[in-house]
Amino acid sequence: MWPKLPQRMCLQDSFQSRFFRMGVWAPPQLLELAGQSLLQNEALAIAALEELPIELFPPLFTAAFAGRHTQVVKAMVQAWPFPCLPLGALMKDHQPHLETFQAALDGLDVLLAQEVRPRRWKLQVLDLRRNAHQDFWIVWSGIKASMYSLLEPEPAEPMQKRRRVEGSMAGLKPARAPVEVLVDLCLKDDTLDETLSCLLKKAKQRRGLLRLRCQKLRVFAMPVQSVRRVLRAVQLDSVQDLEVNCTWKLATLGRFVLQLGRMGSLRRLLLSNIHVLPHTAADQEEHCVGQLTAQFLNLPHLQELYLDSISFLEGRLHQVLRCLKTPLETLSITNCLISDSDLKYLSQCPSVSLLKDLGLSGVSLTSLNLEPLQVLIERTSATLQDLDLDECGIMDSQLSALLPSLSRCSQLTTFSFCGNPISMAVLESLLQHTVGLSRLSHVLYPAPLESYEDVRGTLHLGRLAQLHARLRQLLCESGRPGMVWFSANPCPHCGDRTFYDPEPLLCPCCMPA
Repeated sequence: MWPKLPQRMCLQDSFQSRFFRMGVWAPPQLLELAGQSLLQNEALAIAALEELPIELFPPLFTAAFAGRHTQVVKAMVQAWPFPCLPLGALMKDHQPHLETFQAALDGLDVLLAQEVRPRRWKLQVLDLRRNAHQDFWIVWSGIKASMYSLLEPEPAEPMQKRRRVEGSMAGLKPARAPVEVLVDLCLKDDTLDETLSCLLKKAKQRRGLLRLRCQKLRVFAMPVQSVRRVLRAVQLDSVQDLEVNCTWKLATLGRFVLQLGRMGSLRRLLLSNIHVLPHTAADQEEHCVGQLTAQFLNLPHLQELYLDSISFLEGRLHQVLRCLKTPLETLSITNCLISDSDLKYLSQCPSVSLLKDLGLSGVSLTSLNLEPLQVLIERTSATLQDLDLDECGIMDSQLSALLPSLSRCSQLTTFSFCGNPISMAVLESLLQHTVGLSRLSHVLYPAPLESYEDVRGTLHLGRLAQLHARLRQLLCESGRPGMVWFSANPCPHCGDRTFYDPEPLLCPCCMPA
């Protein structure tokens, strides 16, 4: 009589046979059916994990997570055989149930509490980012499995023998190796959502063993004390992309700058809607600005700086830029007031000599001397790829003075200067100066002054279409028919941009009901 096989071995072989036939990877629907079948008995599913081939973990985990089998999820996290568990990508496709997410954290908590951990356990990173590792679950579900050679696993007996050898030689490995949790944080309410609250609570309980790392941090409309409380649990040197858009007072921002200074890996920084109260004492304002800019000395990897609606910037741009330790690739100053001295310093600043993107949208330049801007464009002509001068109030004479420098920007791909009062003659001159820029593919320009019917800004669409057709003709005659020139102007009703190429692409408020 043949010896009776252990129940666990029979279960493994039975489950394995459902996935593989003749060495060919199973279709996704078979994987799903096999997972659903096993999950009908959670106790057996958990018992099978010790011997389950690693190829079967992802499809089974997907089925358990989607079906809210909390005990199986908890057990599978403890037995996860890969260095990374990309749970965030799975949560994107399957809206997480709080109890299921809590079960995953509980499984991690059990591991962290153990004095020693099983040799097979390899989990080092729990990735909660929604847009990371998108292909992991697709590949292992069988859709692309053939690319990864998911053929028949080794026969059961040699595989078990190998495991026994590994177990006898290596035994158990020491515990207390920390696990990293990767997450993108968006703080937009004073009350945290339940999943984030669970995560922060677990990170506090397992401080030192559970390292919360955040690559992208967004702060919207949250009190600064709440932000600081959340960030106590975060490894701040992991933050690479920070946006602060809170309508904070400058003094409020001053209570956040110490956290900013600890973000030594920061590559992108956006500060928006920071204002100064009208009656703030000059010395207090100067102190707060100094606190902020001093932290830039601690950001050696900063490459992109976006300053939007910053009320204290006028006359102080040199204080901000002189503290930068490395050259920027992107500098965007939008909806701010700047002075002639600011523009002059900008043209000489060492940190902007290698700019790829320069944006001054919404910065009034009408009354300023634009010779420094001309110098800046010429200094960056070998690297500049994107130039945005929308809504700057640039006049014909000012744009004409910029054209010689603009014509030397060999890497320029996009130039946008919508919302400026420019005549057709200067537009034609712009085309002649830039047609030789082989990389320039998109130009967004304002409706020429000649296309308006009156001083109130009413556009004559037929006249605009004619002028646009004229520019298209000049492009064709110059051998650049593929260069895209769009005219764009604010809608007189809602302010949204309306495009013309050559017919208007009207915004919804202009369309008939």
